[in-house]
Amino acid sequence: MSSVAQTGATGRATTSGPGRARRQRRRGWSTRLLGAAGVLGMLLTWEIVPRTGFVNERFMPPASEAIGGLISNFGLTQFWIAVLDTMHAWALGMVIAVALAVVLGFIIGTSPFLRRFTNSTIEFLRPVPSVALIPLAVLLFGFDIESSLMLIVYACFWQVLIQVLYGVADVDAVAMNTARSYGLGPVARIRYVIFPTALPYLMTGVRLAAAVALILAITAQLVIGTPGLGAEIASAQSGGNYVAMYALVLATGLLGVLINLVMRMIERKVLSWHSSVRTEVAA
Repeated sequence: MSSVAQTGATGRATTSGPGRARRQRRRGWSTRLLGAAGVLGMLLTWEIVPRTGFVNERFMPPASEAIGGLISNFGLTQFWIAVLDTMHAWALGMVIAVALAVVLGFIIGTSPFLRRFTNSTIEFLRPVPSVALIPLAVLLFGFDIESSLMLIVYACFWQVLIQVLYGVADVDAVAMNTARSYGLGPVARIRYVIFPTALPYLMTGVRLAAAVALILAITAQLVIGTPGLGAEIASAQSGGNYVAMYALVLATGLLGVLINLVMRMIERKVLSWHSSVRTEVAA
């Protein structure tokens, strides 16, 4: 039979096969269509508001002009240099933050003493906004990329560290005791017991940190003036070229969407064995 009826624990019949696959495809398409409709609605509202004079068209040009400016930017070398500068700061900050957070997260998480010893310090430093460190970053590093990296690493470090600590704390005590009874040492227990449990938490932290890193990279470039899209936005705003400014803002939005899509793809690939990803794919 092409479709098999099964009875679950609740006693209700569930179906699998072509019928379920068709329903899943319909839900996927409906979600995409609703998302596209939302974007079109936002752009239409943006187009109408300045055209009707509700806001000054000089300071908020219509969406069509901003999109046209964005398309024109694709042919400019200066635009792609700014994108590369932004991505360079983003990638370097992410690598440093993730490496530090993973190492310290596993060291602290596997030691009850260190967890208690560092808990108050972590809870004190974690809420400090990175933008509050801009004056310190400028004093220490001036207007170089190191200032941007300081803000990016600080913000992303906490995102990943907290998730790693949660992941290590979620390790099943029975599994740990079983590993000890089989003679597994600390390194082997981390590799075979702790790391697989903490990996989903780690990937969630990395995905969240990727978005935060882009925000901080743009913010640092916008405020401090380090090279990148943020500096180009500030330059366009100070020069009164508001169409170019909004076009660059759209570019940062598209860059954020692309980063999020790539990070989700990597997360699904790395966690293809995990029940949460299998459930998401089957849903």
